[in-house]
Amino acid sequence: MAYRSLLRVPGAAFFPLGFLARLPYATSSLATLVLVQAASGSYAFAGLAAAAQGIANALGAPIAGTLADRHGHRLAGTVTALANAAALTGLVVASHTGRASMLTAAALSGLTQPPVGPLVRVHWSRLLHARARPDLIPTAFSYEATADEISFVAGPALVGLLTALGPTAPTVAAIALLVLATLPFALSLNQGSTEHRRSARAARTPLPRLPLAAMFVAMAAMGTIFGAVQTGVTAYSNESGHPGSAGLLYAVFGIGSALAGAACAWLPTRFSLRRRYVTFAATLLLGALTLVAGERGHVLPAAMAVAGVTVAPYLISLYALTERLAPADRATVALTVLCAGGPLGTATGQALAGFLVDRHGSAGAFLVAPVAAAAALLLAVAVVLAHSARTGDEPSARTRR
Repeated sequence: MAYRSLLRVPGAAFFPLGFLARLPYATSSLATLVLVQAASGSYAFAGLAAAAQGIANALGAPIAGTLADRHGHRLAGTVTALANAAALTGLVVASHTGRASMLTAAALSGLTQPPVGPLVRVHWSRLLHARARPDLIPTAFSYEATADEISFVAGPALVGLLTALGPTAPTVAAIALLVLATLPFALSLNQGSTEHRRSARAARTPLPRLPLAAMFVAMAAMGTIFGAVQTGVTAYSNESGHPGSAGLLYAVFGIGSALAGAACAWLPTRFSLRRRYVTFAATLLLGALTLVAGERGHVLPAAMAVAGVTVAPYLISLYALTERLAPADRATVALTVLCAGGPLGTATGQALAGFLVDRHGSAGAFLVAPVAAAAALLLAVAVVLAHSARTGDEPSARTRR
């Protein structure tokens, strides 16, 4: 019933367009890896280019968020979609030149990546408050988490299929999606009132730096788990003699997360957001420990399915908490700062797990996940205890707006 009510708010066409709009982000890292490796003949250099893209994305996302808060979502989404299409076109051209130009183009493609996730989440919040339906915001965030997870399953699969047509095909497809889906989706977003944009440009409300930093670190911990799992699964598949099975294991992980994200829409309202945050941080740790046990017991596919269920609920809690703690006129930049922790954490997880794989095999890579998850749980407990000591209750998004 909750999803049926949500469907009537923006119209049915909003959902498929929004899903297609996020596919360029879901395909970008792997597409860049495929293109640069084919052009340079080096996996090491291709990994460097993908890392440059991810780090540049982490740096560029808050800039795009600031642009959105100050000048409107429609303008920010349009500018970044066109700029990213141009940067990816430059990457295709650079693949016929030298390594320096490829590295530069990869970084530019990360810097200009449209922040579809933060833009659409703030759009939902504003739209549902305007329709006097703030009760549907958790449902909207659950849907968005589900769409994110499905895109991260579909994106790599799409790259794999298109690579058969040539190494440039996945990047060309991403360019086409930016123009045909991300750009129209950006144009459909609420630009925001003139008064709101004027006040945002004139005197911006300060961001709550310490709470936002905590959310950034929490997302980085999640990214570290992603990086460790990606590296561990790849190593496990190679060790087992079935390298092609890595994609299937990723899919199991993503599908489990997507189903759990969709189910979050039915959580009872008395289960408060901060309690959800601590609870889902604890289940994230249990999921990470399951991966370690599953690798050692040679039942990793089952462990991936169990661990995947713990991911989306934790991410939904982070998005919802960040949306609540941010001032109304700076919600987009707050969410983009949150999201910036993801690629930085993923790069960290991949580096640590790669180091351990060389020495201990896939088992070493999976050990990174529970360490990161334990840090996430400790941070969650600290955040909730600090908030309770400071206020004694939970802030209300309704009163804030």
